[in-house]
Amino acid sequence: MVFLIGAVQFINIWDFVMVMPLGPDFARALDIPLSRLGLVGGAYTAAAAVAGVVGSTFLDRFDRRSALAVAMTGLVLGTLSGGLAWNFHSLLAARFFAGAFGGPATSLSLSIIADTVPPERRGKAMGAVMGAFSVASVFGVPLSLQLALWGSWRLPFLVVGGLGLLVTGAVAASLPSLRAYLERRAAAAAPRRRLFRPLVLASYLLTAVTMASGFLIIPNISAYVLTNLGLPRSQLQWMYGIGGVISFLTLRLVGRLVDRFGSFRVGAVAAVLLSVVFDLAFVHPPAGAPVFALFLSLFFALSSRNVAYNTLTTKVPEPEERARFMSFQSAVQHVASAIGASVSAQVLFVQPDGNLGNVPTLGRMAIALTLLVPFLLFWVERGVRRRAPRAPTVPGQMPGGMATAPKEV
Repeated sequence: MVFLIGAVQFINIWDFVMVMPLGPDFARALDIPLSRLGLVGGAYTAAAAVAGVVGSTFLDRFDRRSALAVAMTGLVLGTLSGGLAWNFHSLLAARFFAGAFGGPATSLSLSIIADTVPPERRGKAMGAVMGAFSVASVFGVPLSLQLALWGSWRLPFLVVGGLGLLVTGAVAASLPSLRAYLERRAAAAAPRRRLFRPLVLASYLLTAVTMASGFLIIPNISAYVLTNLGLPRSQLQWMYGIGGVISFLTLRLVGRLVDRFGSFRVGAVAAVLLSVVFDLAFVHPPAGAPVFALFLSLFFALSSRNVAYNTLTTKVPEPEERARFMSFQSAVQHVASAIGASVSAQVLFVQPDGNLGNVPTLGRMAIALTLLVPFLLFWVERGVRRRAPRAPTVPGQMPGGMATAPKEV
């Protein structure tokens, strides 16, 4: 099950992460200013945010398998449409459509992992599933960049869409039915709990700050290293590929550290390290600094922070409200990402020499938000530890939402 969910996340994340590295290519082909590339990423995240709010009202009413199959079908159609775009606005529309289904696909995937893996082992499982991000960086992004060189910028969208069709079929055919949380929800005698309680709101604030700080920077990395730092276009795929290997190894290791030491300790160290890297890469880049070293450090720090934060947030909701919680969290993630990407598009501008201007300002903004993360991690982790564990209410259901029925595990 973890492998299949990892495949879903691989396609979902590959669709998302390849767009910004391909930005200079489709910007040139469709006559899009480099300073507006953040809006392309923002279209996806804005749509995912809207879908997350809507999905939070009904996703917990359906079998996780059926809902995930529908979400993946929509994502694939949006990806294929992106490869057929003919101008800036048609590309924005295609990315908006993809985001409307990609956001729920992520929240459903994480809900399935949280349903089937108990809290004491969830960091390891989340590290494995989040490894899809690294695999997409190791193979997906470099392959997309190379496909764009062999054919055109459209070819990566068509390839990802085709592979997505295969994974969607595997989900529908092979993923077991996941309905135990529905039985628990129906058997519960107490009224439905209020979702927006203080601990949940604190978790959403943590999510917003984490995502906004990253997406001030992430959509602009490709354009920044090519223009301002002078990295040759032929080496861009290698930077992402090696960075993905480092991220993959980091997620596996840090997931275990989170299980052992907690999200606050691991995430706080990662946030401080990430702030230092932001400063060296974007605010005060040393003269002659190796571009690869700076950005491989960035991948390491981002991966460490993200697995700590993601593992902690899966422990906040109760099993019967998990998809509802995850769907609204997906909305928060994508609103914050869209805001970060949109702000970056407003702050940055193209200078007469072709370089991006105001990059140090953007770096300082990202650092300020990143340094808030340790305090929010401490707040949420303390709330999770103080909450008394709930007894199982349905036979065959263990605390933490792990079903013991053979058909589901």
